[in-house]
Amino acid sequence: MTIVPSKINILRASLFVCAGCIALFLNVISNSVLAQDVSPSELESELRDIVVLRALDKITARITELELPIGQEIRFGTLAIRAKYCRTRPPIEPPETFAYLEIDDLKRSGEVERVFEGWMVASSPALNALEHAVYDIWVIDCKMVEPESP
Repeated sequence: MTIVPSKINILRASLFVCAGCIALFLNVISNSVLAQDVSPSELESELRDIVVLRALDKITARITELELPIGQEIRFGTLAIRAKYCRTRPPIEPPETFAYLEIDDLKRSGEVERVFEGWMVASSPALNALEHAVYDIWVIDCKMVEPESP
């Protein structure tokens, strides 16, 4: 005995396939229109040369704000923190700051353990956070070096 699909099931399947094709077509069209309407300069973020971090010592409950120039290293407790890159969006866009950090834990034995390497995003600190038993580090902002006035 052969089971013949009903006409209603065939119609439902055809409508489902057509709806998927239409959604794909609209997505492609909207992406190409968006790409034409927005210039690349509007999508770029601004490079900055100082990363502003907030550090928490969980043992003492001490919160410290750190300003770390790109390419330099700063110490917080047993952590050695290096910033490689920091960018922030221009003021006309929704605020967002992101920084590429390398964080090492310096052990008493002289051993160095890399505890974090990657991007931290100011608006979502839990997205890619430092996981350490004693310290927490968050990106707060990126700043430019103030030019010295004469």
